[in-house]
Amino acid sequence: MRDVHIHIEKGPYTKEWIDRFVEQAVRAGLDEIYLLEHSHRFVEFAPMYASVCEYNDYQKNWYQRKVKHSIKDFQTLITDMRNMQFPIKIKWGLEICYFPEQEKLIRDILHSFDFDFAVGSIHWVDGFGFDHKAELWDDVDTEQIYLKYYNLMLQLVKSGLFSGVAHPDSIKCFHHYPTADLSDTYRLLADELNAHHMYAEQSGGLALNYGFEELGMNQTLLNIFKNKNVDIRLASDAHKPEDVGANIAKMEAILQL
Repeated sequence: MRDVHIHIEKGPYTKEWIDRFVEQAVRAGLDEIYLLEHSHRFVEFAPMYASVCEYNDYQKNWYQRKVKHSIKDFQTLITDMRNMQFPIKIKWGLEICYFPEQEKLIRDILHSFDFDFAVGSIHWVDGFGFDHKAELWDDVDTEQIYLKYYNLMLQLVKSGLFSGVAHPDSIKCFHHYPTADLSDTYRLLADELNAHHMYAEQSGGLALNYGFEELGMNQTLLNIFKNKNVDIRLASDAHKPEDVGANIAKMEAILQL
């Protein structure tokens, strides 16, 4: 069993820190983990976040707190860890926020190093960070943001830049839902994922990090992906060692229904 989305951001780039993730993975009965960092952590991705910082002061301050490293530091860690022995398999990669106008920057950075994977995610729609604070939704048109969200996700998949798509319905994080039936959009997304040989995460991140009651994708999206044989991989979206493997067994059971 594997967990394909684990952030290492809250600790130093040392073997001792990585060992803590591995130890928890072993306890959780995993034999493979995907360790990654967010693109917003690295100064090389800074041009992507201009619209984010311009949107409001809250987001600007959030971003300035988060951007801390050169991606070269992460690449050095990966190179060092690949020379170490661990009791389970580790893959190393990035979670990259997708902005259509920044595809060249993303491509250049991905070509700069031999990452094992890169998962694309939508966290921002027209500069709006929909998963930050519930009150930021007060003046948002739910129908329009869902339309833009999935249009961006389709562009993400069609870009050919990524191995997979992260948490494909995380826009529900604060319980805002459209009235429109998105089934046709979900089918189109499934077809594009298959055409580009990409996986989709069945992610427990909202349950783990937001206390969300639904575990993983909404049932309609999940059923469509299953019916179309999309490659679905289980992801805890852990941000600390003790959460590695969280909800993986439960989500595996859901997939078997």
